[in-house]
Amino acid sequence: MAGQFHSRAGRVALGGILSAASLVFLYLASIAPTGRLGLTALAGLFPVGAVLAAGRSTGYLCWAATSALALILVPDKGMALLYLIFLGLYPVVKSRIESLKNIPLEWVCKMSFFLVALTIAWFGVRTLFFPTIPTWIAERSWLVYPLGMVVFVVYDMGLSTLINRLLRRKDSR
Repeated sequence: MAGQFHSRAGRVALGGILSAASLVFLYLASIAPTGRLGLTALAGLFPVGAVLAAGRSTGYLCWAATSALALILVPDKGMALLYLIFLGLYPVVKSRIESLKNIPLEWVCKMSFFLVALTIAWFGVRTLFFPTIPTWIAERSWLVYPLGMVVFVVYDMGLSTLINRLLRRKDSR
């Protein structure tokens, strides 16, 4: 078991606390005039903390509870769905993928996950919340996937750097 939370009750409590914190950031993302995507990405860091402190199952608990509550409580359902589909789930899935210990296979899995999430967001969620997109985006829609993949790789590398720093800090205690 990861971290210091050995009891089931302790892991559930930690998942609930981190879920509440994640939900606060999602709520802020829905009312903030700018930085909405950044706040939603920050909300996705709380499941990382759950995985590092108490294991992957607690990370999934944090993501699932936050997603369900966000869909009910957060005014901007688009931010809640972005968290549900990708930014909240990926940090937990990343820990599972990276346990494969085969870097080429890990990148295939990571890119596949991202492409599925992007496809769901682009074709499914977009039609629900943004039936008409601005012309300047529609004219360049072919760029969504290649640019998205570049941004995803940078995001993944940044997330890995953050996780490694947290692990080093945890180990130095």
